[in-house]
Amino acid sequence: MGQHLMKGNEAVIYGALLGGATHYFGYPITPASEIAHAAADLFPRCGRHFLQAECEVSSISMLYGAAAAGARVITGSSGPGLSLMAEGLSYLSGSELPSVVVDVQRAGPGLGYIWPEQSDYNFIVHGTGHGSHSGVVLAPNSAQEMCDFAYQAFDLAERYRCTVFILTDAYIGQIMEPVELPRKIKKNPHKEWALYGDAASRRNVLASIYLKVEELEGHNLKLQEKYRQMAAEIVDFEEVLTEDADYLFVAYGISSRICHSALHKLRKKGIKAGMLRPKTLFPFPNVRLQELTGQVRKMIVAELSNGQLVRDVRLAVAGKVPVDLYNWMGGRIPSTDEIVRRLEEDIECTQ
Repeated sequence: MGQHLMKGNEAVIYGALLGGATHYFGYPITPASEIAHAAADLFPRCGRHFLQAECEVSSISMLYGAAAAGARVITGSSGPGLSLMAEGLSYLSGSELPSVVVDVQRAGPGLGYIWPEQSDYNFIVHGTGHGSHSGVVLAPNSAQEMCDFAYQAFDLAERYRCTVFILTDAYIGQIMEPVELPRKIKKNPHKEWALYGDAASRRNVLASIYLKVEELEGHNLKLQEKYRQMAAEIVDFEEVLTEDADYLFVAYGISSRICHSALHKLRKKGIKAGMLRPKTLFPFPNVRLQELTGQVRKMIVAELSNGQLVRDVRLAVAGKVPVDLYNWMGGRIPSTDEIVRRLEEDIECTQ
């Protein structure tokens, strides 16, 4: 289809439509509003369904109902909206209903402001709502990946019967870049477990309530086994200059783009720096990080939060190498030179 110049927030809707999305339910919120705008324009034109709900609580409930009826459903929001969706997200997980949710992170807490931040990490990666549950979490760092990840998200959601989160930030959502659209249009397949309102599906039961301890325990064990299966099958990441790296950056989203630029400046100064960028935050690339502990002197986690990704990195490496945190909050984005200076100063202090 060739390249098209568009925002990341628009690219995610093109990817979703080409990936077989049938229904969008949502409520606009900056910096994710273009997702709803693009869906309102494109879904009806493609014979799909768009509905702007009165609030995020309603939109996630509509997502649940349509998913139960076999639809390929998607919504988009930002931190305050995701907070309102928390109960519904837990119900989706408990009922094992496939869905796709885009979170364009903004600065918080509270109302905060519309600047980029990465402070929804714990909320999205470690359980969006009550109960022990998770979903696949994809972390794009470009408009192209916003499209690509949305294109594959429905297949993943149906494969594991879970919510797939596309966790991005205001910068990636708002950036305009050339995007190569997929050439194949996917279809929404028939689902044996869904409720189609016909005789064949009328005995299907979709619920998250269990009235016996043994049944609820069994359901939870089944979910945890599914998450272990994800970890064995779909972990994805990008490595940059890791072959001989002494210092390894770990970052996602806009932070990874800044670190990528910093690597080349550091290399010119004789500092062997590399980067591992998780494309899946859940499941997390624990095994590869463990392998790299035998090579690098130090890992540096760069993130726009109080330090959330860093906890998973430290857990993965289990104290085998030091893990430093370079972090920024309140919507501030560091420059490449700031990261270069910080590492230079750290190296000087240890010599």
